[in-house]
Formats: sequence, C-alpha cells, structure tokens
Amino acid sequence: MTTSSASAVWEGGLRSGRGHFTAGSGVFEGDYSFPTRFESAKGTNPEELIAAAHAACLSMALSAGLEKAGTPATRISTKASCTIDKAGAGFKITRMRLEVRGEVPGMDQARFTRAAQEAKEGCPVSGALKGNVELELDARLA
Repeated sequence: MTTSSASAVWEGGLRSGRGHFTAGSGVFEGDYSFPTRFESAKGTNPEELIAAAHAACLSMALSAGLEKAGTPATRISTKASCTIDKAGAGFKITRMRLEVRGEVPGMDQARFTRAAQEAKEGCPVSGALKGNVELELDARLA
C-alpha cells in the first residue's frame, strides 16, 4: 500500500480569499484563488491538479500495458482537460477529456486505441472518477 498526501490552506472569504497548496513530497506547491479557479485568471486550481494527476496516471498505465503486450512505447504524451460546471447552488467536475498520443513502433491505430481504452479503464485516477465524471478519450498514434 502507498499513501500520498498534500496539504492546502485557505485564508479569507471565498471570492476575496487565497489559498496555497503543497505536495507532501515538497516537489511542487502553488497559490490558488477564486479568480484562478472560476475566472480564468493566471494561476492554478484544484481541477488543474486533478487533470495533471490523470494525465500522468494514464500515461503510465498505457506504457505498462503496451510493454506487457510486447509493444513498448517510445513515448506517451497525455493532455487532460478537467471541466467544472455550475451545479445547483455549487459546482461539480463534470468531464475529463484525455488526449493521448503515442509513439509505438510496429503498432497500428486500432490496437493503440484499444490499448488506450484499456489503460483508461484500469488507471487508478480514472477509477476514482468513474461513475461521477464523464471520461472522454481521444487516442492517436503520433
């Protein structure tokens, strides 16, 4: 079993306050605010962090699956886009779009698409979101 952690502090009210998060490893940290989350201001937000986690997880899961199948990838690149929408009185993460591109010698597009779909289904971050967030996949060989 592996447990990862991060911490966050929020100071002030919702619209005028500000927050700061730190990864438990200390490798990254950042500031966030209402404007960076809901008004496209420069800076990060929780959804960007979830997108980063999902992109990293899917890339690793696909690489592992391809290697296990005997067709190791030279490169897997994933862009994840996390959408948050107004839902009733609050907000909800509604969709995660995953765009994965792969350099896999000797593999055709159909096999790559199947491998990417399997990786999406088996990725732990996908599993955490499944049933609550629409997961969209666009997988192509580079």
